Amino acid sequence: MTCGCTTRSTARAGHPLLLLHGGLFDIDQQFGAVLPGLAAGRQVIACDFQAHGRTNDVDRPLRSADLAGDVVGLLGHLGVSTVDVFGFSVGGAVALYLGIHHPELVRRLVVSSVSFHPDGDRPENSEAVGEMTVDMIAGTPMEAAYLAKSPHPDKEHLQTLLTKLGGYDKGFAGWSDDQIADIQAPTLITVGDCDAVKLEHAVKFLRLRGGDVNGDFVGVPRSQLAVFPGTTHFFGLARTELVVDVVTTFLDAPEQAD
Repeated sequence: MTCGCTTRSTARAGHPLLLLHGGLFDIDQQFGAVLPGLAAGRQVIACDFQAHGRTNDVDRPLRSADLAGDVVGLLGHLGVSTVDVFGFSVGGAVALYLGIHHPELVRRLVVSSVSFHPDGDRPENSEAVGEMTVDMIAGTPMEAAYLAKSPHPDKEHLQTLLTKLGGYDKGFAGWSDDQIADIQAPTLITVGDCDAVKLEHAVKFLRLRGGDVNGDFVGVPRSQLAVFPGTTHFFGLARTELVVDVVTTFLDAPEQAD
């Protein structure tokens, strides 16, 4: 199992919440500001992916399927049968994989700043990620955190991580509309209004999940969309109070009949 884990809670009344961070970040960097609000009333399981944070790398590419397998193993190790899942970017891709291939594990799903198909991404983002070098991130908080936490705190291993991120899910054609529509868990989609994910793609995502309706007449759907204003991909969770309010309101809402 290649997935470092910590848990945090102030009470255990709510359903356990699994946090999955984005590429090149770790749990502290991605969720540190929102973690106290998320942990109020629920157990939080926070996982550093392969080669991120305090988790070692292994001899394999970075793929959603493998990272999801690590998460499934972690939940089994902890004896947790179902969780709410909140994933950002790469973590959102892993969250989607769990929702599609392990529906029995996922009660509610929050997917942030991630597309379900490559045509939902702005092309310049993919190009930039594919060309990342250690020199390009020199002096950034991501470099500092990697060198402070990694079991192999050197730039050679950091470049290996960047190269793997540049080829993340290489060859994967994306999820079909039917696969997205068939996800069992109620889904909250969040995106910045100037994110790496196109806004029209986020709306299509919502429609496939049963949203974009006149709720005054047919009721509020189980799946929802939140667009955070003035928000880029890099700062996707920076509106701390807004993020916590939107996510916890969705997670704590009463169950609806299908």
